[in-house]
Amino acid sequence: MNNDEAAARGARVPKDSGVAVAPPRPNRIEPVPLTTLVARADARLVADPAAVPSAEDVVVTGASLRAQQVLPGDLFAGLPGARAHGADFAAEAVAAGAVAVLTDADGASRPAVRDAGVPVLVHDDPRDVLGAVAAWIYGEPSLELSVLGVTGTSGKTTTAYLIESGLRAAGHHTGLVGTVETRIGSERLTSAFTTPEAPDLQALFAVMVEQGVTHVAMEVSSHALALGRVNGTRFTVGAFTNLSQDHLDFHRDMEEYFAAKSLLFDGRSTHEVVVVDTAWGQALVTPRTVTVATGPGTDASWLATDVALTPTGEQQFVLHAPDGRSAKTTLPLPGEFNVANATLAAAVLDTVGVALPDIVTGLATVEVPGRMERVYLGQSFTAVVDYAHKPAAVTQALQALRARTEGHIITVLGCGGDRDTAKRPMMGEAAARGSDLLIVTDDNPRSEDPAAIREAMLAGARAVGPAQGGEVVEIGDRRAAITAAVERAGPGDVVLVAGKGHESGQEVAGVVHPFSDVDELQAAIRHRLEESA
Repeated sequence: MNNDEAAARGARVPKDSGVAVAPPRPNRIEPVPLTTLVARADARLVADPAAVPSAEDVVVTGASLRAQQVLPGDLFAGLPGARAHGADFAAEAVAAGAVAVLTDADGASRPAVRDAGVPVLVHDDPRDVLGAVAAWIYGEPSLELSVLGVTGTSGKTTTAYLIESGLRAAGHHTGLVGTVETRIGSERLTSAFTTPEAPDLQALFAVMVEQGVTHVAMEVSSHALALGRVNGTRFTVGAFTNLSQDHLDFHRDMEEYFAAKSLLFDGRSTHEVVVVDTAWGQALVTPRTVTVATGPGTDASWLATDVALTPTGEQQFVLHAPDGRSAKTTLPLPGEFNVANATLAAAVLDTVGVALPDIVTGLATVEVPGRMERVYLGQSFTAVVDYAHKPAAVTQALQALRARTEGHIITVLGCGGDRDTAKRPMMGEAAARGSDLLIVTDDNPRSEDPAAIREAMLAGARAVGPAQGGEVVEIGDRRAAITAAVERAGPGDVVLVAGKGHESGQEVAGVVHPFSDVDELQAAIRHRLEESA
């Protein structure tokens, strides 16, 4: 591989540049014979016997399911999709250097594949086998890493950061894969998905191995499990946080949603660690499960007790480990749910040999972007940005903030478009019940009418009624809504801007506009301070 090609494989694209981010590729790749992939994937090879080179002479050095990101030597995966079949882009992929195509029978019959002039691997379910194929191409990198996967509805991001913080405290060279960002050591990459597509994930793991990473904390979404993105990955630990309503635009019901989450515990994880505070977690327990609990009277391997809020807003609790070990622990994140996340992280860290003092240090020093992130410029009220975008997460965030203030809580919240519509009134209801003032605004309306999304939220919020909830107003413009919340806040109050967290853009009608809740909240507070000076 020449230097230009190596640079392309490891290229970085600045976040929010408007350019599709090309995933990193390892610089050193051992070519894999195509015939080896055919045999291991149990695929059917379709090739022109007169072609030069012949299928027996083709070697593969990478994989991609996006034609625009194909590099010379790649296997292109043309997968069936909801709107189009990836096989229709085979000509573009071959022009970029793809040496073979993996697809299904329908894809193999399409002109772009038939006329591609490269060998075609046909499999009944190419998406299911793609992860393993990509892993073989990149040398099965997850076998050289301790991959610590976290699934669940809420808490994946926070738990992954807590795990990574504990690993760093113990001196390990770490990687992080999740919603907010991907990190290789201290290098930050943009995250397109909570869990990358299978070829991108295996390439990323290979890059981490090249750069000396030993442990990876990773969020594992239900989409990734259901769509096979983590197939081919060996997890040292699989961890489960909780389950509540979300993604029912993708899953038919809660049972199917849970079944997708449960795939992390189908044998692909060497060790399993589960929060058993709910029936969903309890359903995952086997004789080898490491259990975690924060509720009273629960029998579990790891427990958190004596939770107390400090005057500075931190939480302190006693962490109880197996074999009678315990430690007084400080957590800079509010909310009982974060105590559960921290206890889960501690159990995962212990499972991979991190000492209890290093675990305690990691929990105390964690920083999680956009998760209960405080914005302070000297104002007399508390201002917080949080990613809560599910009914249960909104309730938990508001309960955590209520415990920290005797003042009023002002919440700014919207719902995303093109996502689970059933949760919109539930979001409005949860926010109205926990707030003294709820400002319903826009989130990422995407292709939907923003007013219709707000109306669904308002229906749930207004159903609460003044006896059980606070004042509810509607301000569609999110910047104006944040400004209004800051203007209404008095000394000792709390302003919560929820739903987008770490995000740095707002998608409206297919266009992503620069927008940061943290930046907008800072600007509104700064303006108010200047006006009152």
